[in-house]
Amino acid sequence: MYLLLLSSIAVAAIGIERFRFYHYASSNAEDFLTKLSDFLKRGDFRSCIEICNREESSVGFVAKSGIDAAVNGENVELSLDTAFAESAMELRARLNYLSMIVTLAPLLGLLGTISGMIESFSIFNLQAGQPLAITGGIGEALIATATGLCVAIFALIVHTYFAQKLDEILAILEKTSAIVLGGIQKQIMIQANQARNQNQNPKSNPKPKEDLDLKDPIQAGEGYYEAT
Repeated sequence: MYLLLLSSIAVAAIGIERFRFYHYASSNAEDFLTKLSDFLKRGDFRSCIEICNREESSVGFVAKSGIDAAVNGENVELSLDTAFAESAMELRARLNYLSMIVTLAPLLGLLGTISGMIESFSIFNLQAGQPLAITGGIGEALIATATGLCVAIFALIVHTYFAQKLDEILAILEKTSAIVLGGIQKQIMIQANQARNQNQNPKSNPKPKEDLDLKDPIQAGEGYYEAT
């Protein structure tokens, strides 16, 4: 029974911690992505970095990783994949414990019931002719099974809820990666076309002054993007 009590406390603690973490990880995600998309369309990478620094959620972390990689001329897709994997690992943390408790709690309850029944039969052998001795002991022993099932049901509900929330947040992170990747790829193509036009008409097409450029439009993609 003590193990079942500890299991129920663990489920409640994990549930509270995960609820707060998931709420923090996806807060204001839609508004952030709308602003980020607008800045990327304008090629304003400085503003992109500023809003990513203010957005301390998983969405901001993934977006900032991709934009930093583009500005520094690194592999954008690899940076996004790495940031996504790190965020997903943090989001999945401790959910396996809930899954374990779902399986473990009924087994602990059954173990308590078997132990109680063994004790009841021992009492029955010592007190022959007193049926209440065994029936009362079995009734108390079955409480362990009922308690184990209640803990397992509680853990299953909590685990299912957070599994659904996890899928929703991962979908948002995938959307973030797609927005950043598409926006950077578009800016790479625009800068490559501007460079080509400047080479063809150096006087009529002066290079505009940028607040913050990609270091190397072609190198920023590391082979993943082709400027056409």
